[in-house]
Amino acid sequence: MKAIKDLVVCVATEMEGELLRPHVPVVCTGIGAVNAAYALTRFLDREPVKAVVVCGIGGAYPGSGIGIGSAVCAESECYGDLGADSSGGFLDMQALGFPVVQGASPLYNVLPMQIFPALRRTRFVTMNTCTGNDDDARAIEARTGGGVESMEGAAIAHGSCIGRNSGGRDSRDQQSGGQSRTELVASEGCGSSGAGNVTDLDKRRAGLDPV
Repeated sequence: MKAIKDLVVCVATEMEGELLRPHVPVVCTGIGAVNAAYALTRFLDREPVKAVVVCGIGGAYPGSGIGIGSAVCAESECYGDLGADSSGGFLDMQALGFPVVQGASPLYNVLPMQIFPALRRTRFVTMNTCTGNDDDARAIEARTGGGVESMEGAAIAHGSCIGRNSGGRDSRDQQSGGQSRTELVASEGCGSSGAGNVTDLDKRRAGLDPV
């Protein structure tokens, strides 16, 4: 199969990207939002693309109805723990009055997607700590409206949104005809039962089915 141009796929681990490498450029970012943003930025500085896809294994929240092995894409990405705790509960960036992306239509915790590679869609929630019990998972699900949890998606969407809101151009973009490097972002994940992301991933590596 001929490799697809103008597209890069981001994965957190080599295991998640090894089957894709013959067909598309793959960036293995490492785990977490900072690693994801840094790795993708370095790649885009060398190789401008028109679309970014984030692909990997996510954890499905208890009320999502998403089963093990399901293919799901993000209708939006959300920073699930970016904000402040208070006596009245969690305050997101909109409640605090600090947008993460400035502009005529400022963005707070929720970041939009532009392409959708799977039929089933739900909000993806990026967390710094994988949720490990159903009570916490249900609380995050209720607060964010999310269906799937990951650790990198919102950071990659964030970079794309900054590029679009600022016109998506720098000196290299202007040399290439003024095209934005990261106009489109998508996320796709395989739902696991409950909130045991770490346990499920470790079992997959060991060749066992998650439970």
